[in-house]
Amino acid sequence: MSVDLGIGATGYAEVGGVIVDGSLDDGHISNAMLTAYLDAVDTVMEHDYATATTAEQLFIQEHVAAMNNLALAVDTLGDATSVLMTATSVAEVASEADTAPEQVALQEMLATDEYSIDTQEVATYNQALDSVEGYAQQAGAFMAAANSDSLTASIDSYAAQNSIIIGNYSALTYTQSIDEFVITWDNYGNATGWNGYLTDEMKEADDVYGAATYIMQHGSLANSEG
Repeated sequence: MSVDLGIGATGYAEVGGVIVDGSLDDGHISNAMLTAYLDAVDTVMEHDYATATTAEQLFIQEHVAAMNNLALAVDTLGDATSVLMTATSVAEVASEADTAPEQVALQEMLATDEYSIDTQEVATYNQALDSVEGYAQQAGAFMAAANSDSLTASIDSYAAQNSIIIGNYSALTYTQSIDEFVITWDNYGNATGWNGYLTDEMKEADDVYGAATYIMQHGSLANSEG
């Protein structure tokens, strides 16, 4: 949102639009948002990456790793979004320019690389968005799994019956379309799947948009009801 506000303010400034006092206030980082960020940093810095002995520990470790990757992906998406928004916002202002000097000035801007969009920039943006979706999905799934007593109990029981140290796994995957985790322990010759445990935790696009609105207002989903 702050990127959108900054670009919009710049666009109006270039054509003589006067933004009112407080127009950019919604882009401020609140104390709640900063606190949530610092708490997340503390979680990462203090997390124990020792070999997991339970399924819950395994999923928490994977969640933290996925969240680290998600943070990097979000940064990349922000950069890619900024590039596109700079160009598209100026194009929108240009379409509404109603005097010849305004139109000429904006046409000259649109002819430069900074204010134009090419296929590579679009591809970079799309890839960044896909990366955010992928890491967010994995991180959410691992946290939901860690919170699922029935799933963790099933995995713990399987490991105990087969004399497996859970943290000695060689691969862990989650496929959302079939709601399935597959854990592979190469050293033990085991690869086993668990599916159908996260049905109640699935979030559609409308849920994601709603979450964004809630977070902008409250800083975190931690106190929400779902």
